[in-house]
Amino acid sequence: MKAIVYSSVGDCDVLEFVEREVPEPAPGEVRVKVLISGVNPTDWKARQFGHAGGALMFPEVIPHHDGSGVIDAVGPGVDPSRVGQRVWIWEAGWRRAHGTAAEYVVLPARQAVPLPESVSFEVGASLGLRTIAAHRCLMAVQNGPDRLGPGALEGRTVLVAGGAGAVGHAAIQLGNWCGATVIATVSGEEKAELARAAGAAHTVDYRSGKAAEEIRGVAPGGVDLIVEVAASANVATDLDVLAPNGTVAAYGTEMDARLTLPIPPVIGRNLRYQFVLALTLPPADKDLAVADVAAAVAAGALDVGEEAGLPLRRFPLWRTGEAQDAVRSGVVGKVLVDIG
Repeated sequence: MKAIVYSSVGDCDVLEFVEREVPEPAPGEVRVKVLISGVNPTDWKARQFGHAGGALMFPEVIPHHDGSGVIDAVGPGVDPSRVGQRVWIWEAGWRRAHGTAAEYVVLPARQAVPLPESVSFEVGASLGLRTIAAHRCLMAVQNGPDRLGPGALEGRTVLVAGGAGAVGHAAIQLGNWCGATVIATVSGEEKAELARAAGAAHTVDYRSGKAAEEIRGVAPGGVDLIVEVAASANVATDLDVLAPNGTVAAYGTEMDARLTLPIPPVIGRNLRYQFVLALTLPPADKDLAVADVAAAVAAGALDVGEEAGLPLRRFPLWRTGEAQDAVRSGVVGKVLVDIG
């Protein structure tokens, strides 16, 4: 099979386009013929900085966690009727050497989720980590629901910082599906159009110098939840617009940034910060997120493409390095690698 591999950390030139043997599924696993691989920031970061202490966990790594395709073989203990099933893939490469940047991938059966016939493989490959992160952020609202679904966030106001980003896009769509009023911050009209296409009821240009005033104009009582990509950069605005008992759910790492909080008003208003990294969530939280995301997909609540607010940026497999660099540079939209 054709695959992208790397054996040392570094820039994208450590990636190699190679031929490898087709893997066989172990007990409890399925093998998926991958059609599209989804690229996330963690993919270039693992390649650039390693898995732990600057080193790789395996002698050779096939990158990428997300994707979509068709199950073509199952291991012992897996229902044989799953062969031929269309699926979306999540966390294929988490603590495993073999991700989705290859023609085939083997992984635990629970990580290959049925994809309805009415839903494209592009949508399937665009789910994975970004929707799990968005789900966990939305679940962080204080006194919130046990799970997401229609009406789960009715009456809540959610501010999505960076509404034109990949996680922001998922948070807008899932928030809408749950009945929340969604406000998105953006950096210009082009991105505002994308956030509105995703379903944001209101957009605010965070560069205007009066973002907090504009958000308060839409939500005079403050917002219940902020899905935050830059907690340290936006701390002043976030504290200005949070309602009492509000929550900031921060998923952006911001590399070496530091977050400093004025303790008295945070305590006095019972505010909460919840930090989110999808990869290290407990298994039960991941399974709940996947189940709710699958329900949203089946309901038609999650879509991609420019008309849905998330442009697709596509690369062939042999140009995976360019795809990862596009994510690293902050390209607007979802980056996909076509395997076939």
